[in-house]
Amino acid sequence: MKNITLRTLNKIKQNGNKFACLTAYDSSFAQVVSDAEIEVILVGDSLGMVLQGKNSTVPVTVDDMVYHTRCVAQSRSKSLLISDLPFMSYCTEELALTNASRLMQAGAEVIKLEKNGRIVETIQLLNDYGIPTCAHIGLAPQQVHKLGGYRVQGREQEQAELMKQEAIALQQAGADLLLVELIPAPLAAEICAQVDIPVIGIGAGPDTDGQILVLHDMLGITPHTPPKFVKNFMLEASSIQEAIAKYGQAVRDGQFPSSEHCF
Repeated sequence: MKNITLRTLNKIKQNGNKFACLTAYDSSFAQVVSDAEIEVILVGDSLGMVLQGKNSTVPVTVDDMVYHTRCVAQSRSKSLLISDLPFMSYCTEELALTNASRLMQAGAEVIKLEKNGRIVETIQLLNDYGIPTCAHIGLAPQQVHKLGGYRVQGREQEQAELMKQEAIALQQAGADLLLVELIPAPLAAEICAQVDIPVIGIGAGPDTDGQILVLHDMLGITPHTPPKFVKNFMLEASSIQEAIAKYGQAVRDGQFPSSEHCF
């Protein structure tokens, strides 16, 4: 696998192909995931739940994200590296620029931020300063307390239409990637078709350009009951390396997610 860049992902979309993404939070797993030719690694604020044992991603700090981004950047070789801006770390222009810069200097190549009331303006701001971004819409885990739980978004027609408009606005603002989480598969397919930038899905059906899972979920090593959209690839593999490789191939072949993983 050659070094993966945003240009690589755009070519994959233009050619009608798919790419795989996984989270990683440390040097060892970053090396394994990259060696398995997974195109994108996300240092997600999901580390709050996976590594720190928290009930949500809300307690994760910028210092946490910088530390784990630096660890992953040390060992991932060719995968594109995305890193999350955590809760309330981009609620002003100054914070957005300062914290995005810290993550980029730690080794991130793209900055991901969840939707909020000013996400379009923040994407535009970061774009103006040459900072690549991935806009995260649909379920926003940082707003779990406001939403009352991890619920499928976009089931109602009005909400679905707003989400499609939001996707277009984010692309126009300069977002380089779009991540859609926990939305009905037909809605994800519509969004993917209407924007030119690559769309990554999680719990969003099979028609997005890329798929992402939390590494620990797809290896079956989290203590909680996995969400419907997760598949445990360790059940058909003899090693972690094989499970990750099987996941990547299943995504590229269009075998994952299947209907049982969709809403």
